[in-house]
Amino acid sequence: MFTFNGKSVLKGVAIGKLYIFKKQEYTVVKECVADAEAEVTRFQNACEKAKEQLGKLYQKTLAEVGEEHAAIFEVHQMMLEDLDYIEAIEALIRDEKVNAEYAVDTTGNNFAATFSMMDDDYFKARSADVLDISKRVVNVLAGIKEAGIDSDEPVIIVADDLTPSETVQMDKSKILAFVTRFGSNNSHTAILARSMNLPSLINTNIELLDEFDGKMAVVDSFHDSLIVNPNEETLKIANADLKRWRDELAALDELIGMENVTTDGRKVNIYANIGNVEDLPKVLKNDAHGIGLFRSEFVYLGSQDYPTEEEQFKAYKAVVEGMGGKKVIIRTLDIGADKQADYFHLDHEENPAMGLRAIRICLERMEVFKTQLRAIYRASAFGKCSIMFPMIISVWEIKKIKEIVEVVKQELTAEGHAIGEVELGIMIETPAAVMMSDELAKEVEFFSIGTNDLTQYTLAIDRQNECINRFYDSHHPAVLKMIKMTIDNGHKNGIWVGICGELASDLELTETFMDMGIDELSVSPTFILPLRKKVREI
Repeated sequence: MFTFNGKSVLKGVAIGKLYIFKKQEYTVVKECVADAEAEVTRFQNACEKAKEQLGKLYQKTLAEVGEEHAAIFEVHQMMLEDLDYIEAIEALIRDEKVNAEYAVDTTGNNFAATFSMMDDDYFKARSADVLDISKRVVNVLAGIKEAGIDSDEPVIIVADDLTPSETVQMDKSKILAFVTRFGSNNSHTAILARSMNLPSLINTNIELLDEFDGKMAVVDSFHDSLIVNPNEETLKIANADLKRWRDELAALDELIGMENVTTDGRKVNIYANIGNVEDLPKVLKNDAHGIGLFRSEFVYLGSQDYPTEEEQFKAYKAVVEGMGGKKVIIRTLDIGADKQADYFHLDHEENPAMGLRAIRICLERMEVFKTQLRAIYRASAFGKCSIMFPMIISVWEIKKIKEIVEVVKQELTAEGHAIGEVELGIMIETPAAVMMSDELAKEVEFFSIGTNDLTQYTLAIDRQNECINRFYDSHHPAVLKMIKMTIDNGHKNGIWVGICGELASDLELTETFMDMGIDELSVSPTFILPLRKKVREI
């Protein structure tokens, strides 16, 4: 039995097998092989494994976002059966007696180069596809796991840390808990764990050893511990703790259908934060009265290329319709800093948190921005929809956004698309926005305070840097004064003010926020009922 210590992100208990998630960088090297036929067989087996992976991805994508998105995996399966491609690889292995990895990589690059030089746009697009399937086969040959979870049962994920693009590809139903060696309370792994109500530990002193993979373990984040190969007595205690924790969660269901109101009659809206359509069932199950933050960037992070207007429209429409007339606030894309999509081809920046990100990208890449706005406005015809814009620091930005919005609305109307009434708001995430909040409030219909970035910028502390966690204080008086100033200036100008950052779910601050006059708190779906319980006790 081995015990490791970490720092709890979310309290709870999980019992299951460990899944060691390693970020493996693989360089293809040319090697000579003695038995070419055995290498051909290796390649053929890898192809079958790759097709099996693609089949699972097809079914998962079909169930989650529909046939249009799933079709690419069907195309990739067909390409793995293309005789020209297969025979070229096998011929290279036999003729030059080289390893399968080298043959697949070389052939993939040759085919991709040929496709890219063709005049037909369809065949040019196949260049990226052939590189993708070749990389998949090479990874299978090299024993590299997919970014997702290659397991038939739910597991405890153990990793150095996880990026947003890695977490978005994971099958959430296969995750029991998160354990990371690095990270902070504000890392994306921590945010994902809270959104899924999963026990999780960060800064855990465990090595990512292959010998731990598949071993039974207990995550006890009440006591900040991970126990690998627990003995019988430890398992018995853990099962009792797990039952008690689940009973406590079940008791919260009694609050479904009740109002978010204090004992003396003060009401507050409690909304949900989501990243994609998959989160909608959790929002409805936990009785959220609306969606206060739809992180639209996850639509981009889950795609291999810029999502089209139609793809985005379907995602937004599904959520807006699914909420049945309750408010849905969609944040325009917040790519940049620690949320990167390769196809944006953003330049390396020494200080990306203060660089080209969020609304700055949108105002620099107008067509990307207009495509998203068109999709949102089309979805607005199917329910109650609002838009908020991230990282605003100046009045001129809002005025420019309004100009673009008007152009988009006119274009859609001229094309015969129905659009609804859309409330426009901004996120308050920087000290500059707080200090300008009196002027900014005159331009919009609501504020939503993003406390993660506001705390980071106010304290001049990188919220992802675990080395300086001891200096990071989300309850810092300066942060709370900034929140109070924003609420006061919003109300003075007749607009409502909410909080959608992680502080919204901090039950130690709920009463403080109510005293400040906050109108809305938007949290991960699993925090809706605990927050409602807290409000009703004030």
